[in-house]
Amino acid sequence: MKKVTAGKDQLGDFAPQFAALNDDILFGEVWARENELAPRDRSIVTITALISGSNFEQLPFHLQKAKDNGVTKEEVIEIITQLAFYSGWPKAWSAFNLAKKVFED
Repeated sequence: MKKVTAGKDQLGDFAPQFAALNDDILFGEVWARENELAPRDRSIVTITALISGSNFEQLPFHLQKAKDNGVTKEEVIEIITQLAFYSGWPKAWSAFNLAKKVFED
């Protein structure tokens, strides 16, 4: 798995401890636990949590990661449609607009 350095790249000088936790713990240790949860499934859980919590700034990165981890456009469409009924219609609209950009061929 490619090392994620977004924390250090974006916040390394401003918040170095947070950046290290993001890159080394979350994307290093947690995402590496592939025997416990496959990267594809971890991506589905992550995009579901981000949409449900209205955390749309992080969603494009994680939609791309989901795509890289084998989640298809059709599956993302179904995930967002399912979430619309539990998390809210406006959140689904926001998520669809971001997903369209990631899954355009």
